[in-house]
Amino acid sequence: MKIFLIAGTEDGRKLAKFLSDNGQEVTASVVSGYGKKLLEEYKNIKVNDKKLNAAELEKILRDEDFEILVDASHPYAENISENAIDACRSSKIFYIRYERPEVKFNYKKIFRAESYEQAAEISARLGKNIFLTTGSRNLKKFLSCEEIKNCNVTARILPTAEVLAECESLGLSPRQIIAIQGKFSVELNVELFKHTDAEVIVTKNSGEVGGADTKIAAAEILNLPVVMIERPKIFYPNVAKSFIEVERFIVGKVESNFGIYRTTDGD
Repeated sequence: MKIFLIAGTEDGRKLAKFLSDNGQEVTASVVSGYGKKLLEEYKNIKVNDKKLNAAELEKILRDEDFEILVDASHPYAENISENAIDACRSSKIFYIRYERPEVKFNYKKIFRAESYEQAAEISARLGKNIFLTTGSRNLKKFLSCEEIKNCNVTARILPTAEVLAECESLGLSPRQIIAIQGKFSVELNVELFKHTDAEVIVTKNSGEVGGADTKIAAAEILNLPVVMIERPKIFYPNVAKSFIEVERFIVGKVESNFGIYRTTDGD
């Protein structure tokens, strides 16, 4: 099968390799030079590194005769998934969502937030030294909230020139930036939280791949409150929770005679 795979994450890259190793023709899509470099290590995988909106994605799916789109984007990449679903519906391409499993927590000091803005409001009530572990993509939303103006925010980000420049443009000083690539151990998280005198941890439930488990474990050791931004609520036509389940959908597509795009309402 000819597969277009949205692969902007570590598990997305691994899934691309898994499908390629199992005989599928895979084109993996990323939006950064770093992601492209990592994928180029796999010889049999084509790479698309152009950022695509819904119309552009639909065009490439049609023009290059893809049969399946596998959406392995980040659990919080809401716009990417919605564009992919729309493009598949318009071009009649079978859509599969690989959804990274969430981590289950019993820690009593977790405060749920449905948005970055709400997370900022809750964080400001819980403490003044806020350690932000949600990356840079929505940093502006968080820092723009009025409640945060009187707080000290430390942002842990990827150490790339582009991200550092964004942090500087948003007014963060060098002492407010920790530029380092994860995944982080419990012990390292503990030391970073202690080093910055963190009073509140802000994170997302991005699964074990995203280090959610070790962040919560470190916060629990230090008895720190955690503001957890919930995953966006999206209707995915077909959802797989493992690589094997993705493969089963593909096999089912090959064997099926009923339409190339399936939804629960029969469209």
